Amino acid sequence: MASLKEIRGRIASIRNISQITRAMELVAASRMKRAQEAILAARPYSDELRFALSRVTAAIDEEVDPLLARRPIHRLGLIVMTTDRGLAGALDSNTVRAALRHIAEEAGGRNGGGPVEASAITVGRKGRDQLRRAGVPIAAHFPRLGDRPGFADVTPIARLVAEDFLAGTFDEISLVYPGFISTLTQRPSVTTLLPVPRPEDLSAEEAATTDEYLFEPSPDAVLSRLLPHYVAVDLYRAVLEANASEQSARMIAMRSATDNANELMDDLTLVYNKTRQATITREMIEIASGAEALGG
Repeated sequence: MASLKEIRGRIASIRNISQITRAMELVAASRMKRAQEAILAARPYSDELRFALSRVTAAIDEEVDPLLARRPIHRLGLIVMTTDRGLAGALDSNTVRAALRHIAEEAGGRNGGGPVEASAITVGRKGRDQLRRAGVPIAAHFPRLGDRPGFADVTPIARLVAEDFLAGTFDEISLVYPGFISTLTQRPSVTTLLPVPRPEDLSAEEAATTDEYLFEPSPDAVLSRLLPHYVAVDLYRAVLEANASEQSARMIAMRSATDNANELMDDLTLVYNKTRQATITREMIEIASGAEALGG
């Protein structure tokens, strides 16, 4: 049985941990609201831009921009967004698992079982480390973009992936990120970034719309301005989704850790009191026995 000193030491250590997790919970909660408001404000613009470009590409008889080119998928690129610090429950593990599942599906699905070389562009240290252990090559790595990511922060990533797609380094580039559903729910999402999805990739309701477009000055001039912007906007949305998911998941994880620490402190306090009572009882018995022996 542990001594009273050892139990007191454990209680003090757990109390310190509880204070730390409680502070982290409060910090995550303060950042969570701002992150949620940012992604809820960005979604409508991103959705409309994605849908509009899909309709525009359907109205073009030939692929007038290389960012629209569809090729057999032999080289797959994945932009995987995770956290740098962890401490967010299963958020990072679920995201990496979704990326590995997507790689397996591409190898045995749309490409007809042909060989697929998959490489990852990671945003966040946790994803880089887990994918590296899984044997997925890391083409590039970016640290997390902070708690208040701006549109300008994703420009280097957008430029890199667009150049890689144009150079033929990747035949398709997908985004893998934790999609924000609610404070309690974050679900890994996998979406195609390049090439731009065609109408057949959209829902039946969306694809039912028929549009006619007149381009001024020309289709290639219009798309050459829109497509790089689309890539950056889609990336920015994924960054905001990941940020909101991270703060929500961390708040929930730290709250659970604090509750578990408090329960453990209660259990150890009960053990401490029982041990202390048993010690006092034993000492009283020893004193009584010694006095009785001396009295003869």
